Amino acid sequence: MLLLYHDAGLFMWNLSHRLGSLRRDLNQLKAENLLAGSVETLTQTGYHYNCALGREENLIALASGPLSGALQGVDPRALVFQHCQAESAVLPWRSDEMDLISRNRYFAPMLMKELELDDLPYFCSFASGCAGFITLLATAGGLFLGGEEGPVICLMADGNQPGVTFDIVKERILGSDHSSAFVVGREEAGYQILGVNYYSTTRVLVPLLEVVKRTVQMIEQLASKVGLDLKQSDVVVHYPNIFPDTWKMVTRYLRLPRIETVFDGMAERAHCAGSDSVISLGKMHRSEEGRLHVAVNYGFGLHLAVCLLKEKKLAEPTVTRQLSGPA
Repeated sequence: MLLLYHDAGLFMWNLSHRLGSLRRDLNQLKAENLLAGSVETLTQTGYHYNCALGREENLIALASGPLSGALQGVDPRALVFQHCQAESAVLPWRSDEMDLISRNRYFAPMLMKELELDDLPYFCSFASGCAGFITLLATAGGLFLGGEEGPVICLMADGNQPGVTFDIVKERILGSDHSSAFVVGREEAGYQILGVNYYSTTRVLVPLLEVVKRTVQMIEQLASKVGLDLKQSDVVVHYPNIFPDTWKMVTRYLRLPRIETVFDGMAERAHCAGSDSVISLGKMHRSEEGRLHVAVNYGFGLHLAVCLLKEKKLAEPTVTRQLSGPA
């Protein structure tokens, strides 16, 4: 599915993130029974540490920082939320809370009340998994079809449930608790959103070689649809902190003469679902007008998505605001 915005005048800026304040290495996670797989396998993949909610920390506290960062200088007309884990969309409830309304303590309005944003419309999804960054771009883009011009804030947040392991054994993925936010609107700042290419399947198992081929095809198709020749451009490709060998193959098959690939902090912070894209895009902005960025998302489902962005020159570079906790 192609969604093209190159003539829509949409931009994203105010990229912010925060990671869980508790940082542990693989041996500590194993000692606390928080790994389903082996330390050796995760080490070979490239992981060393992950970040988790501290004992006195919850998901509301984690997400309030990125949302506050995105709100700087912005008067939003709507908010869009995304979670990789369905459990993160609803706050824990007590076993004696029998009333349906009291049990459905949705994350979004609770966070908005914390920051006194009571009267804004909001939307929430979690079915796209770790492809949440591009899901948010697509959803936010749709909010401009009706002619309203006010900016929209997008936010992701995920925290593991107590006692649940942080890794996915078969796929050799180690995750972290995280939150990130950004603004989509008409202000020419940060990155211009050129388009999104999105693919989903209900198959449980998808060969990684197919993922490689589809990713290359989707990037090339999207660039062609918006009238860009990637071989004539400086291109930065942002990959999620999973499957490093798979993405190396994608880079090789793209055959671009001026390509820079980004695996940001895989060893230090593990995989942060859709926030991987927000973190690396914030760090890699250099105020180089016209430089192209491709963000690749992979979410279990399967959801494979790519987006194409154009860097805008700013007086000061757009950077990810690391508000607390480890980088």
